[in-house]
Amino acid sequence: MGKDHQPKHRQVARVLTRRAAVRQPYDRLLIVCEGEKTEPRYLQAIQREYRLSTAHVQVLASHYGTAPMQVVEYAERIFRQGDRDMGIQAGAFDRIMAVFDRDDHPTYHAALAKADALNGKLSNDDGMRIPFEVIASVPCFELWLLLHYEDVQASLSPREAVDRLWGHLPSYQKGQGDHWAVTKNRLEAAIVRAIRLAASTTAYDGTEPYTAMHELVLRLVHLKDCHPLRGKANG
Repeated sequence: MGKDHQPKHRQVARVLTRRAAVRQPYDRLLIVCEGEKTEPRYLQAIQREYRLSTAHVQVLASHYGTAPMQVVEYAERIFRQGDRDMGIQAGAFDRIMAVFDRDDHPTYHAALAKADALNGKLSNDDGMRIPFEVIASVPCFELWLLLHYEDVQASLSPREAVDRLWGHLPSYQKGQGDHWAVTKNRLEAAIVRAIRLAASTTAYDGTEPYTAMHELVLRLVHLKDCHPLRGKANG
């Protein structure tokens, strides 16, 4: 396939349009994260900015633990059983997204396999079989933040990813601060770089730099654009 010579903003716009054409409006998303603070806070900041209610987007930290398999298992449990204390009904979602890092987790590949096995096998409260997606980052979530500032082509460790991120965000600390607010003006560049990485490797490789965070962020942006109250709010 030939190289796409269109300007970056047009490349991103084309991706947004293509994804919007195939998605269902008003998806109810269950997003379960490995991290207790960093990833949930980042996603919840997007949720607040775009006024996405918990009726459409639930962002949770895994209560089973931070290992990838525990994230997948907790997401499955919440979907199947719901959670009365959090006001979550069983089966009340149209898509499940498990967010975790490669890092040094021994259950990483097993978690990918389990998510694959669940994909399209669970039925929601409308009787529809739903996607079960993995939003993986190799080596870690900080790669996604780093892509807002620079290209990353070679393998790097989690420590190296954080060290390089500090070169752009000296105050960065996991679980603290509003990482969405300080990086969102560079989102387009990060999406283009993440798409480029995804064209050359996948989550299954587990060694080359990779992240699917752009897919999750794009889905939240689409949900904002398709929100049933958006037209009234802007009218």
